[in-house]
Amino acid sequence: MIFAYNKEHVGDVLLVIFQDTKDVKRSVERKGKIGRVYLDETGETLAWNIFDVSTLIDIEGQGQVFLTDEQLAVLNAELAKEGFDQVLENDNSPKFVVAEIVEMVDHPDSDHLHICQVEINDGQRVQIVCGAPNAAQGLKTVAALPGAMMPSGSLIFPGKLRGEDSFGMLCSARELELPNAPQVRGIIELSDDVVVGERFDASKHWTA
Repeated sequence: MIFAYNKEHVGDVLLVIFQDTKDVKRSVERKGKIGRVYLDETGETLAWNIFDVSTLIDIEGQGQVFLTDEQLAVLNAELAKEGFDQVLENDNSPKFVVAEIVEMVDHPDSDHLHICQVEINDGQRVQIVCGAPNAAQGLKTVAALPGAMMPSGSLIFPGKLRGEDSFGMLCSARELELPNAPQVRGIIELSDDVVVGERFDASKHWTA
């Protein structure tokens, strides 16, 4: 679930996004301040639009935002008031983390993609398909996990690349809009002494 807010460009609307809504037939129902975006075929909820959200909670930001449990309780009360029975749940786990490529094989249907097994926290691994020329086993880098919003506004959800499951993205400095980012292809190369699983902090982990 991704919470996004940008009053300047979108208005006073909190976007609550569950999955990629591109290229799907969808409709919207609105009750009061609440708009529900749903899949035409099944009725599954894809996203919520909460209008005039600053009348409900104190909120600021430009892009991805993180809410407190108290703020979420207010929003859930508003959903219930309008007759919606779904409940928003909080997830404040880090979405950009220090990660290590522990295994890597060539993609069977590509001449440049690699299927990487990536450790993201104390033995926890996910599979990420990556096309960076400098991807290598043992490299410590930055992973954007499902539920992340990139600085460009693109959203990270589980998906497939050329038929292979991919649960995130390995990031370049340019994609994260880091200062003095190299303008060449390639994921971030962190020092060997960084701790896998830490929330990525540019001031701590990044040196151009």
